[in-house]
Order: sequence, then C-alpha cells, then structure tokens
Amino acid sequence: MAGLIQDVHGNLFGTTATGGAYGYGTVFKLAADGTETVLYSFCSVQNCVDGSFPEAGLIQDSSGNLFGTTGQGGANGQGAVFKLTRNGKEVVLHSFGSVGSGDGRWPFAGLIRDGAGNLYGTTFLGGANDRGTVFKVDRTGKEIVLHSFCGDPDCVDGNQPAFASLLRDRAGNLYGVAGLGAHQSGVVFKLTP
Repeated sequence: MAGLIQDVHGNLFGTTATGGAYGYGTVFKLAADGTETVLYSFCSVQNCVDGSFPEAGLIQDSSGNLFGTTGQGGANGQGAVFKLTRNGKEVVLHSFGSVGSGDGRWPFAGLIRDGAGNLYGTTFLGGANDRGTVFKVDRTGKEIVLHSFCGDPDCVDGNQPAFASLLRDRAGNLYGVAGLGAHQSGVVFKLTP
C-alpha cells in the first residue's frame, strides 16, 4: 500500500499490509537483481504486541535500521512505532494507548526523522478528542502528543489525518494534511515546535 525506499546499494525496502508467515504484514527487501527477502513477518509475538498491518512506508537511518508504523497491534492493539535492525530484530519503540487514554491510535501514515533521531508522525484517531494526533517519539521510545485534532467536523485544524506523512522544515515546523476542517473539505496544517 505504501511506497519504497532505496539504500546506497540499490536495494529497495517496503512493507506489505498483509501476508508473511502469520498473515499480518511484512517488511521486505528487494535486491537489485530482483531477489526478494522477507526481513520481518508481523504478529510473530502472541497477541501481536510486535504490531500488525503495516500500511505505511519505511524510513532508514545512516546505520541501516528501518523505522515504520503498524496500523494495529502493539501492546494495546491500537498500533505501534517500530524499529527493525539490520540483522532483522524488531523493537517496538511505542505502542499506542487504548481508546480514551489521550494517546493516539491507528498510525496509518509513515514517519519522518530529525537530525537528533526523533520520529514524527500522525494517528488517524485518538488524542484528547479521538480525532487524531501529531506525535513525536524520541530515541528512548518516549512518545509525546504534540497536537490533538478537534472533535468537531467544522474545526479549522481539521481532524483524522490519514495516510500522508508529515514534512519538516529547517526550523522544525511540521506540515501535514487532515480531513474535514472549516469547510469540511480538508486542511493543510503547520505545527510549530
């Protein structure tokens, strides 16, 4: 469902929302010669605490670690932010909270990363009004909700950001899109640090 990334050797990396050893999605590598390798199959841990149904693309750091989100699974079944090391070990950096926790849930969009290694993304639902969030996960896995979208369909900040990843400028401002808004047609938003 998502796009691919490419490393310096020409290998392509991506996710599948379903399939794999357990049927709940994969991270895969496609070598320059066309050889495909499944690097990780989701829901390999009981109750899918490792995540399930990754619908977004990946990002990669300079060490070759891959980072992404799963729309479901995690410790609370509401999605997760994960890291996949070069040797194929998956680490859940953050499991999103349950309904009513104030945390986001269902992170369908991909992540972006700043120079300090912090990850930023959106959730489709959750937050203070259960209409989505913008979040930050630091290098230690601590998650901070930076913005909770409004619960009213006519709110000027919109709500339910779905599948588009954020952008970040040099000053640290975050830009993204969300549904509905003042004219119920969607919004482009800027979030200052």
